[in-house]
Amino acid sequence: MTKWLDYLPLLMQGVQVTLIITFSGLLLGLLIALLLTWILDRKVPVLAQLAEGYLLLLTGTPLLVQIFLVYYGPAQFDWVKQSWAWAYLREPMFCAVLALGMNAGAYTCRLFKGALDAVPKGETLACKALGMTSWQTLSVKLRHAARRVIPAYSNEVVLVLKGSSLASTITIMDIMGLAQRINAQTYDTLTVFGAAGAIYLILNGVLTLLFRMLERRALVFQAQG
Repeated sequence: MTKWLDYLPLLMQGVQVTLIITFSGLLLGLLIALLLTWILDRKVPVLAQLAEGYLLLLTGTPLLVQIFLVYYGPAQFDWVKQSWAWAYLREPMFCAVLALGMNAGAYTCRLFKGALDAVPKGETLACKALGMTSWQTLSVKLRHAARRVIPAYSNEVVLVLKGSSLASTITIMDIMGLAQRINAQTYDTLTVFGAAGAIYLILNGVLTLLFRMLERRALVFQAQG
């Protein structure tokens, strides 16, 4: 128990990095998901097929493989290393957020599209009758779909937080990265990773609680509406 308490302050130093990666990835994923959802909802020619291919690729391959491809892949091309993009692609933090965001965007798009398909068609027809643009119509549908998608999206947030631990594989000192460093110095594997797991458990518990509160507020709003 004493050792566990000794390791805990060291591991807590990685919490900020973990949260930055997680919420940056979620934000990027949300933007990607909204764009892809609009493309699929509007059935934009060519773009819809490309979006489906993107979803298949990102949901059909492991996140770890995607992180490695984003971080190590561009270095294989000289023209990339000579471009302005290399200033970002050589940074582990940027690559971790990019890979996590792209992955989260694909799964979140699936959630949004499923929720949109469940919205009654009468609402879409009403938006068109009022002369709303496609973006305005999508916004209205998303607000109605949001109440249905909150429980599923809360699971996605938790998965992204846990998935952020893979960023340690590209030298990022988040919770898991620090745990691996401490374990390499002490060989106290059970205690070190047990403490790291406890931190992730607490963070996931807090996020789950916040989403449960949000879900209850959404249900109250729906009942009042």
